[in-house]
Amino acid sequence: MKKFNIRKVLDGLTAASSSPATAQSGISKENDAVQETLQSEHFQLCKTVRHGFPYQPSSMAFDPVQKILAIGTQAGALRLFGHAGVECYCQHESGAAVIQLQFLINEGALVSALADDSIHLWNLRQKIPAILHSLKFNRERITYCHLPFQSKWLYIGTERGNIHIVNVESFTLSGYVIMWNKAIELSTKTHPGPVVHISDNPMDEGKLLIGFECGVVVLWDLKCKKADYRYNYDEAIHSVAWHHEGKQFVCSHSDGTLTTWNVRAPAKPGQIITPHGKQPKDGKKPEPCKPILKVEYKTTRAGDPFMILSGGLSYDTVGRRACLTVMHGKSTAVLEMDYPIVDFLTLCETPYPNDFQEPYAVVVLLEKDLVVIDLGQIGYPIFENPYPLTIHESPVTCCEYFADCPAELIPALYSVGSRQKRQGYSKKEWPISGGNWGQGTQSYPEIIITGHADGSIKFWDASALMLQVLYKLKTAKVFERARGKEEKPSADIVEEDPFAIQTLSWCPESRMLCVAGVSAHVIVYRFSKQEITTEDVQLLEVRMQCEFGDGDSPDTGGEQTPTLPTPGVSSSPQESDPPTQPSTGSNSSDGPRDNIPCLQVRSSPLKQSPGYQVELVIQLVWVSGEPPQPITSLAINSSYGLVVFGNSNGLAVVDYLQKTLLLNMATSELYSPSEPYQRQPRSPRKARQPSGALCDSNDGSNTSEDRCKSPTSGSTSPCNSDDERKQKFLEKVKSKSRRFSKTVASDFAKMSRKISSPGEQKLDNAEKPQGWRSLTCPKRVHCGKEGKSKPSSYAKDNSFTRSRSSSVTSIDRESREAISAFHFCESFPRKMDSLVSPCLLVGTTQGSVMMVALSLPPSGEQRLQQTVGISSCGTLVDLKGGILTMAILDATGALLPPSYEPWYDPNASEEEREKSRRRRPASPPSSQEGQDSQFAVLCSEKQAKVLALPSQTRIHKHNITETSFVLRADVVQMAGANCIACFCANGHIMTLSLPSLRPLLDMNYLPLTDMRIARTFCFSNVGQALYLTSATEIQRITYSQETCDNLQEMLSELFTPVETPEAPNRGFFKGLFGGGAQSLDREDLFGETTAGKASRSLAQHIPGPGSMEGMKGAASGVVGDLARARVALDERGQKLGELEERTAAMMASAESFSKHAHDMMLKYKDKKWYQL
Repeated sequence: MKKFNIRKVLDGLTAASSSPATAQSGISKENDAVQETLQSEHFQLCKTVRHGFPYQPSSMAFDPVQKILAIGTQAGALRLFGHAGVECYCQHESGAAVIQLQFLINEGALVSALADDSIHLWNLRQKIPAILHSLKFNRERITYCHLPFQSKWLYIGTERGNIHIVNVESFTLSGYVIMWNKAIELSTKTHPGPVVHISDNPMDEGKLLIGFECGVVVLWDLKCKKADYRYNYDEAIHSVAWHHEGKQFVCSHSDGTLTTWNVRAPAKPGQIITPHGKQPKDGKKPEPCKPILKVEYKTTRAGDPFMILSGGLSYDTVGRRACLTVMHGKSTAVLEMDYPIVDFLTLCETPYPNDFQEPYAVVVLLEKDLVVIDLGQIGYPIFENPYPLTIHESPVTCCEYFADCPAELIPALYSVGSRQKRQGYSKKEWPISGGNWGQGTQSYPEIIITGHADGSIKFWDASALMLQVLYKLKTAKVFERARGKEEKPSADIVEEDPFAIQTLSWCPESRMLCVAGVSAHVIVYRFSKQEITTEDVQLLEVRMQCEFGDGDSPDTGGEQTPTLPTPGVSSSPQESDPPTQPSTGSNSSDGPRDNIPCLQVRSSPLKQSPGYQVELVIQLVWVSGEPPQPITSLAINSSYGLVVFGNSNGLAVVDYLQKTLLLNMATSELYSPSEPYQRQPRSPRKARQPSGALCDSNDGSNTSEDRCKSPTSGSTSPCNSDDERKQKFLEKVKSKSRRFSKTVASDFAKMSRKISSPGEQKLDNAEKPQGWRSLTCPKRVHCGKEGKSKPSSYAKDNSFTRSRSSSVTSIDRESREAISAFHFCESFPRKMDSLVSPCLLVGTTQGSVMMVALSLPPSGEQRLQQTVGISSCGTLVDLKGGILTMAILDATGALLPPSYEPWYDPNASEEEREKSRRRRPASPPSSQEGQDSQFAVLCSEKQAKVLALPSQTRIHKHNITETSFVLRADVVQMAGANCIACFCANGHIMTLSLPSLRPLLDMNYLPLTDMRIARTFCFSNVGQALYLTSATEIQRITYSQETCDNLQEMLSELFTPVETPEAPNRGFFKGLFGGGAQSLDREDLFGETTAGKASRSLAQHIPGPGSMEGMKGAASGVVGDLARARVALDERGQKLGELEERTAAMMASAESFSKHAHDMMLKYKDKKWYQL
């Protein structure tokens, strides 16, 4: 009779209730000795900084004294910029578009007006700006705001044509209102339209210029409450600009004209010009042009004034890009922009509107770029932009984050990247130079790598909460480019972006880089500081196909290592001459394509600059008319000299040192003979069906074009059809009846881009791999993050997606299994081995983890001549959901990263190379007889497990989620220990301790509403993570309590105390005869005593969280408390000192009065009344 074990029963119940960890009876003694130092108090989640160009910008403002630039967006975000490295992001809660921004110049405050008719006052004197006050208009819509320099009264124009006045200190409305019917002439029969401009006369603050959309401009006398002059023009007005002397102003109109008006001559414009209109010879009116959206009129002491405008081009310039026109004297310069212009500002030497402006630069805000033009140099060159605003130069398709990298990496990348900089920039300093850097104590190197749709890869220095581009690699240079429409070899494979980066694997220590593209190509790069010219790019073509017959089972020779390469595959560059371009195009008409790659490697010599240089190109080829499947996972190992990649058909291992294919094996053949590849019964299918990854459709109506579209082309773009995919995804997540694991990948697929897979092909017996001959090394991420969840997550976005039909049954959908993760390690390949050896862990989308043993020749010449041997050791364990990440720990719980080869320059002399080369680090200590010395950490989309090796006993298990699934998981180092960090589709971010898998953090951070987030989210060491929050911006977050505590010190400071420049001198004669600027006592005019109170129903005042009470309540931290205490003591001491001085003065005055009174009494004491 079987012995009853109550402990196992309890363990089983604990596991079923999603307990943090389930201990098994076979737990090793070493596990008891592992001291876990990470606790829940080490974790806290918060946003740190946001980098990149503000997504969908809508408005802009500049503080000329503080030299800070503010940009508002259509989503209600605010981005503030100072000098390089000084950035800040904040968000309006309503999410309404920012229609206008106004700085309180040199006051450390900013007013924002939103499309929901609310205005907000931001306090910029703190590192994280906060709203002090808000005012929500109920009955009128805001169209324009104006805040005069050094004034606390804000003018607000509305859609009804009225102007209200707000006190920015208290954010209360004044009773003074300028009604539209009082401003326009009484004889006018129509409404003048919304207010499009408000400004006060530079020389007379009591005169307000009001521009109405219909073309009427009114000069309003604030004291007399009447209109002094009215200026009428037939065309609608877009903007108005004053001359600094206040005697004339310029209006821009909807017909492309500029009208200049003299203030005292309202009858007609003093001048009418059409900058881009053709001037007829007969004196007729020029042809109308496009509207001039904005004009600025800036004067100089020494020369002609500048007139700068946007728009106004002739209608016959079809397809011409947006232009900024600079008119200076008799010269007119038309500056073409890459994107439409949103707004522009002219930067001037003085903040005073009544002085010569002396413009020196123009800031132009484009839809996808920020350009600053130097007005002081001939040709108007642009300034070199120090901000990281080029993330979206080409759409980002994948992203990786490496914290605590080798210290020499950033200088090495910067040195080669500095040679790539463009020439012709202005030689002056960047004019937006306000703020100060943070004083953070964390100084470890951080690098972000982004892959793009055009095939480029960018390396960014992300240290100390900053971001700066280091180096840019263009992978498309390896391939031939189409020269015309008739010569487009990739048109039937990828519509727009055949070179798009799909996933990458990088080893920071050896600097080896391996990238996989959407056209099923893999490129291996080495880093070199010397320039070389490669005569012939080394090419290896691989034919990957897969058969799914009902009787499929792995080969019986799973552990054999034959010496012959896989039949039907080119095993060396010499044997694989790339097909010529005509053959690629002609095969489609002569018969089904076969053995033809999607791209053609260039045949001419390739000049390779210092930096990353091509070592080997690997291409998957067409198989019997079906395009190759996209690559779903990728890894490289510099110590072993191997690259491994996998897709829905299987995996391939390439020796990049010998330039040979070592292994090409179907997924089903990974299982050992004792564990046949068995899945649920499948419905009958046609002979030719899709054989992609985890298909959810067998609809054959989709063409190969649908199957292989790039991540950014057409309807397959991750950014397109988001609503449809989002809805399907959310419904799937909410469904409680969904099967675990095997449908997870297809669920993910429905929310990402849809690529059909090629039809199933039966393998010839002669073409089946006879065994394994290769070795693989996953992406070496510092501290063990390698070749795992990132390739898997992006692969799902691009590969684990199917055609639009969902007619296939769930059983048929589950019959597909793809490679989702790799991990190279030094471990025990077989159960109860006593010695460690090189191994490869392979994870699949159906939750299987297989161990593969690697047999490496000795280093040196033998490594380049002998073949690497590989043998499958069968399934290690099965998990629910696709495998995301794998790692190996030693007996003490320390992470065992994959071995690597230290970097050496491949083009250096042989002596230098030998000094730095070391093929493989020493292996970890071997296991004693009957004792486990390693832990295998495995994480899938549903659960995590920890196994003891070599006994392969499961010692811990944790069910991460039941109702959702994990999108990204990484084993990371933090606070001197290791943990698993997970991001779930339901928005939760979780961390689990190692090896016990105790939950340490579980916070609902970000519900997945954007597929871009799922594709780019990644964790890194030291508690850092990031994701692409929009097409142009990277959001960095931290899950470390220490970083959260130090965040205030690490953030940059926007406001710095600066003296306001002196006001312009009025001069003797102007002062004598009353000329010069006329001031206005606005307090007396707009205050409650004179103007009364405004209607309560007009607007509602909302105190902000950043008000003084809110700030005192919300402020925290020891440093802040000490600073506040110090300030309070100083203020108290100062007040006590002042009180003591006043008391002493009063005593002295009393004594003096007493003395004078006594003297007076003595003087008149003895005198009679008639003597007085």
